[in-house]
This record gives sequence, C-alpha cells and structure tokens, in this order.
Amino acid sequence: MNRRLVEDLRQDLADLYVESCETEPGEDYRSRSREDFLNRLTGDIRRPGFAMVIAETEDLVGCAFGFPVRSDSFRWLGFDGELLRSFEQLTESDRVFAITDILVRPHPQNQTLGRRLQERLLGDHQASIGATLVDQADHPALTAFRAWGWQDIGEIWRPTDHTMFRVLVLPLGERTVARLEVPAHHSLTRWTG
Repeated sequence: MNRRLVEDLRQDLADLYVESCETEPGEDYRSRSREDFLNRLTGDIRRPGFAMVIAETEDLVGCAFGFPVRSDSFRWLGFDGELLRSFEQLTESDRVFAITDILVRPHPQNQTLGRRLQERLLGDHQASIGATLVDQADHPALTAFRAWGWQDIGEIWRPTDHTMFRVLVLPLGERTVARLEVPAHHSLTRWTG
C-alpha cells in the first residue's frame, strides 16, 4: 500500500489496533492509546521506504508495516545485549527491514495471519533480516514473535516514553542464520533508530 492509501485508512487502522491490543482478564499488559498509535503511524509513514500489507475480507482484519533500516539512520541507543557482528554488517548494507507493527483482529480463523503478513512484508522487500521492538510487558506479542522464529538479542530503553523493549531479529535464509551466530561486542550504547 502506498502512503496515500494508508492515510485514507488511518481510522480503520486505529480501530484494528485497539481491537488487536485487547487483553485477557487478569493480564498485566496495558495497551497504549489509540492516539499514541496514530502518532506512531504518522511518524512511520514519513520514513523513507515505508510499506504496509493488509488482509481484508469485508473489513480490515490485519496488517503489517515498517520500513527499511538505512545504515545512516540506525543508531544503537539504549541497547543492552550482545550486538551481532553480522547484524551490524547487514545494517550497513541496507538489508534490514524493521517491522513496527503487526495487527490482527482477534478471531480463531486469524491465528496464522500475523505470521503470513510478516512473511509477505519481509519477502516483498528482499530483506536479509527483520528487526522489531516489542514492549517487554506485552507477553502475547513476545510469545507470538518467538513462535515465528524471531530471536531475542537484548533490550532497549526508550527514555522518550519510559518503556523497556525487547529487541528481536528474524534471520531470513540459511546464509543469514549462519552469519548471526558471532557476537560483535557487548554494547552499552543507546539505540534511537
């Protein structure tokens, strides 16, 4: 989808966000507000290479979106973990695609939709690796990403919203998996990308 189409769907996307973030009774994770989501979406749409895939029947049932990580815009501020040498190299070669959100309307028939949306988005951009940040309190999202093969490589602190995120990466292809096994260094730097 192009930026104009996404702009036209903003309210539908916000509705989908609210619905997809509903938690079961007793869960401690509290989703961010609809307004926060719309603000993040506005920022993401402005990034070079922004892309979104959607799934719909009669209504919007899911979407995934993000942007290619450019080596000149990727800074590791707030990252605490083992930074993989090959991840740094892939970032420098512009082969990393950041998924900023995967939203799926809760329904038993939609259980595999999130995974299919992420595969389509990453495949369309011929990424060697996917990257995402997940609020460490969002246990359902962390469980889903890990079940889809994402690897947890550390945490990142975002002082602007006082949230700790888990940094997850998804190597795509056998060569990338093999390259991700060697840590570059233990990083105590901060990521703002």
